[in-house]
Amino acid sequence: MKKLALALMLSIFTAPSLLPAHASEDIKDQYPASALYSKPVEVIPNVFSAIGATAPPTYENAGHNNNLSFIITGDGVVVINGGGAYILAKALHQEIKQITDQPVKLVINENGQGHAMLGNSYWAEQGVKIIAHTEAAAEFDERGPQSLSAMQRMNKEKAEGTTLVGPTETFEEDYIVEMGDFTIEARYLGPAHSPGDIVVWLPKQSLVISGDVAFHERMLPIFEHTMTADWLDTWDNHFEKLGATYVIPGHGHPTNMAQVRRYTKGYLEYLRGKIGEHLDNDGSLADAYYVDQSPYKHLDTFEELATKNAGRVYEQMEFE
Repeated sequence: MKKLALALMLSIFTAPSLLPAHASEDIKDQYPASALYSKPVEVIPNVFSAIGATAPPTYENAGHNNNLSFIITGDGVVVINGGGAYILAKALHQEIKQITDQPVKLVINENGQGHAMLGNSYWAEQGVKIIAHTEAAAEFDERGPQSLSAMQRMNKEKAEGTTLVGPTETFEEDYIVEMGDFTIEARYLGPAHSPGDIVVWLPKQSLVISGDVAFHERMLPIFEHTMTADWLDTWDNHFEKLGATYVIPGHGHPTNMAQVRRYTKGYLEYLRGKIGEHLDNDGSLADAYYVDQSPYKHLDTFEELATKNAGRVYEQMEFE
């Protein structure tokens, strides 16, 4: 694990053009000994992440297609993301117990999607405090039953134990905790990928666990409620200004700001530019699905998301 952590650290300081853009969409499971898709790696001292598949959730990856991170503070463990199922949260806890005797004291949900909150049912059984942004909690209240049903159909017997459990506490702007050697700031920076998206900022370490505010390696999805102009505003005026040295994105390997800037801000600006040209030429929605996105075709989930993204950006920009 130390060798892998060292490799990740070296990649952070590699020129962005040399960083691998392709991850592991075609690998069904990297860690057969666990329900987790991959074994947690130490990104910087005492900050670990179990990197999920850069693919849609499947039975083979047990729905572990996002990053499940944790911080060993010296006075307890803070977990970022409840996980996409009870089985994943339990598997992550088993990995934590192999590394430290410190108890898990806090779970932070990065947003209200199923892969961030469905595992809350396990952490609630352990009596752990669970926090999220108010909008994320509302999103889970509304869409949680649908997320649970979809996960149960996919995960079959692996869904056992998963129930709908929301956060035990919510916040509006930020939630800051001093624990052991760490200042941990859960911060809402503004509208981004989904309602209540937050980042977890470690100012002393200059590391941000960005959640779905920042992507690379896999194509970002644009939902019906994803306002791309607002996302870019949040990026420029808040996320970029953190000045993070290290980034653990919501999906994909730990990296640097240049890399997530290229594949999040850069992609949003590129797609909006293409759709803007299409609108200027009186192009239709039917044709908008096929605007050129070839500079990003090497990203995982391109086939699943590119045309949908184009259509949704068209529908937004048509009325801007």
